Amino acid sequence: MNPDTTIRDVRSEDATQIAAIYNYYVLNTVVTFEEEAVSLIEMHRRITEVQELGLPWLVLEKEGSIQAYAYATRWKLRSLYRYSVEITVYASHKVARNGMGSALYTELFARLRARGVHCAIGGIALPNDASVALHEKFGMTKVAQFKQIGFKEERWIDVGYWQLLL
Repeated sequence: MNPDTTIRDVRSEDATQIAAIYNYYVLNTVVTFEEEAVSLIEMHRRITEVQELGLPWLVLEKEGSIQAYAYATRWKLRSLYRYSVEITVYASHKVARNGMGSALYTELFARLRARGVHCAIGGIALPNDASVALHEKFGMTKVAQFKQIGFKEERWIDVGYWQLLL
């Protein structure tokens, strides 16, 4: 990662750039199961929800531009799941990755451990070799695969789940 790159907590004004990164994947890929672009209002709501839970939402910024982001959110609503989170990372399709996901996950996992989170879970639309490699780099292991659970772009998509006990 470049020395002029910063990882920091998300701010409200970041929602526009985050939505732009995410909406590329919504509209052009099968890696997210949404089909319509997420509005700025909705992205603000999602960021606020994560912050209100006391969970980390991080951005990787270079020269004032957000290049990637990662966050953790609740795995499930029921109280016994309170020590488990689902993690997500997205990088702008316009830039070479150059370790951005690794840098974000390093910081994200450190913060989750400090908060007392026990289990991190990552869901990956398959096939996605780059995302699988990133998650496994951090010691995450595949624990499940749901066959043909989503339908997008005129095809059925599997989703695998990777887990890490922190």
